[in-house]
Amino acid sequence: MGKISETDLILNEDGSVYHLNLLPKNISDTIIAVGDPNRVFQVSQYFDDIDFEMNKREFITHTGKYSGKRITVISTGIGTDNIEIFLTELDALVNIDLKTREPKARRKKLRIIRVGTSGAIQEDIPLDSHLISEYAIGFDNLMNFYDLPMDKFEKSIGRALKKQIGLNFSPYVVKGSESLRDLFKKEMIIGNTVTAPGFYAPQGREMRIPARYPKLLEDLTYFHTKNSDFWLTNLEMETAAYYALGRMLGHEVISLNAIIANRVKNKFSKKHTKTVDELIKKVLDLV
Repeated sequence: MGKISETDLILNEDGSVYHLNLLPKNISDTIIAVGDPNRVFQVSQYFDDIDFEMNKREFITHTGKYSGKRITVISTGIGTDNIEIFLTELDALVNIDLKTREPKARRKKLRIIRVGTSGAIQEDIPLDSHLISEYAIGFDNLMNFYDLPMDKFEKSIGRALKKQIGLNFSPYVVKGSESLRDLFKKEMIIGNTVTAPGFYAPQGREMRIPARYPKLLEDLTYFHTKNSDFWLTNLEMETAAYYALGRMLGHEVISLNAIIANRVKNKFSKKHTKTVDELIKKVLDLV
């Protein structure tokens, strides 16, 4: 691959990447990603010091140290389209020479940990628990524009979901980082996460507009593959894009979920801020 054009890799006047407004020196090799911009401050309040801050649109960045470890926390906003921007520009910071616009010969691998909120779709997953996503199932269309490599098992899950729900597309299925999963698994429930392209009908909610798939939540809750004992555990809006782009770009990526709702029981957490805060502390101590 040769020089990347000015319209493919857009840089600001100071040489920073376009949306994140960051230079390579502004980030660490360990990135905590949060959806809500306010959650950046919820993470960085525990840093011993903060040596860099940047605010650009919904992308807020703080880089500092926690117990001697240099860590960056960045907000992404909601949805897989934002995750594509976030991960592509993060990768450019470490794997493209921004001056020559050419990919570097030696690739750097980032560790990216999503800290987010999610709703459980299994009755036995308690409110205010923490769940680590082993697999992510993408119901969005982002991967229609990429050639995502999937193994036989991942493809089979996508086909089975398409058939059971009656979708007109096959969801993409991607496994997260095994090394990062092993780092956190003793502290959390291990599950398989559905990434929806919206908050209402794509997650089985219905208000004034009738949903095309009125049994979506029920179908997802009872979806099961006998041979592998594969169940779906929770719903959110970003994890599948993290895992897919992480795989294609060669980074270690994991998604950690604060369970603030149980959709089967129709219960919402009364202490969701504390639940997220407890997850943040776990991540900072273990990362």
